[in-house]
Amino acid sequence: MILNRRLALGATLAATAAPFISSTQAQQAPVPVGQVTSYYRYRVGDIEVTAVNDGTFSRPLDGLISNAPLPEVKKALIDAFLPDDKLTIPFTSLVLRTGGKLVLIDAGNGNNGPATTGAWMRNFRAAGFDPAEVDQVVFSHFHSDHISGSRLKDGTAVFPRAELAVPAAEWAFWMDDARMAAASEAMKGAFANVRRVLGPVAGTVKRFEWDREVAPGVTAINAVGHTPGHTAFAITSGAGRMLVLSDTANHPALFVRNPDWSGVFDMDGDQARSTRRRLLDMAAADRMQVAFYHAPFPATGFIAREGNTFRMVPVDWQPAI
Repeated sequence: MILNRRLALGATLAATAAPFISSTQAQQAPVPVGQVTSYYRYRVGDIEVTAVNDGTFSRPLDGLISNAPLPEVKKALIDAFLPDDKLTIPFTSLVLRTGGKLVLIDAGNGNNGPATTGAWMRNFRAAGFDPAEVDQVVFSHFHSDHISGSRLKDGTAVFPRAELAVPAAEWAFWMDDARMAAASEAMKGAFANVRRVLGPVAGTVKRFEWDREVAPGVTAINAVGHTPGHTAFAITSGAGRMLVLSDTANHPALFVRNPDWSGVFDMDGDQARSTRRRLLDMAAADRMQVAFYHAPFPATGFIAREGNTFRMVPVDWQPAI
């Protein structure tokens, strides 16, 4: 009876208030058009990590996987409760507070990517960061979605005081004039973008080798295959350990579940598959947290072995770091 009286009272109040809400006010109610700011903070030991999202890009499935029939690719997406007519690829880089420095691992698309990207700087600033305060930008490889965020189309350096650090093997490949001259038309644009972004600071770019510390608590790991100098990173602080996979496995719904598939974006498919298995196996065996560049945001979790394959287990979201 009490519940019925409350319902009746609520209906009476709503009817009383209704005349004061004009049709114009109702029509002007804001309509959500996008997601809220996308950043997520967590810790690896004493190192503060902030994942910063740069939007997404959707591409058709045709030609995406070179060694698996399209129905199998569609099934993998259906099994992951994803649309089976496209692959939506997120972009997420990392901001580290480590050793008194502000360090980025990759820098997003900047204003050089698809229209559905370009959110990185807005999210970066919303997380409380200033590009003028960045001490170092460490690149995993030279694909446009990882390096273009460090230099705008008009040539402006986005992180004016930051040291840029790159894999030595990646630099040797993309900065080779003979390779650029012999590249296919499809690849010439990638070479040109590398020169556009890194050419103006070529004399000051730091080139690092694998198995060396490139920033406090951050060690470069050989992850070749995706590109000739593709690099993953081990972040270590106290008991905390995380493996930054970069583009080793791209979207986990496809390449963690099917590590032997070859993606169109891998320059050396055989080597990429070998690297993928090696790093996924290491993460699973050592129970390391992992971070992806192209996994659903916040793009971090763990790797579990299941027979001859793997699955990604997302982190348990925490309200405080």
